[in-house]
Amino acid sequence: MSLAEAGTDADAKVVRTAALNLLARREHSRRELAHKLAVKGHAAVLVDQVLSSLEEAGYLSDTRFAEAYVRVRSERGYGPLRIRAELRERGVADALIAASLAPYQEAWLTALARVQAKRFGRPGDFTQRARQTRFFQARGYTLEQINAVLAGGKARA
Repeated sequence: MSLAEAGTDADAKVVRTAALNLLARREHSRRELAHKLAVKGHAAVLVDQVLSSLEEAGYLSDTRFAEAYVRVRSERGYGPLRIRAELRERGVADALIAASLAPYQEAWLTALARVQAKRFGRPGDFTQRARQTRFFQARGYTLEQINAVLAGGKARA
């Protein structure tokens, strides 16, 4: 083993340890983890190799990250449009995003109605409805979902 190879092995262990420490706190997407490791000054080639080995070992999974992220954000009252945009920012593939959002299709209206009742009560005049609509749009709900809840009916999510 040459001196350069020994240095690379030691560097790989440092990068692997840093990656595992980050993953111990919470799930990360591959892009997120690569960015955090690059900010710490680790070489991009080495980071890529370590992340590939972590994916093979099952420690790093964009699928698992997306599922956990959707679950947490939906529980906090965020809608599908916002969650989709946030996952895209974190480098998750569109197919994984769609698969992670699919189990929640029926729950969006229920969650929206719960937030609406807790935060606002029944909308009265046009001004209150407009205010609530803006709030829910910022949370990532579609106009169809918002109108269904504000009207008190059930529409297709």
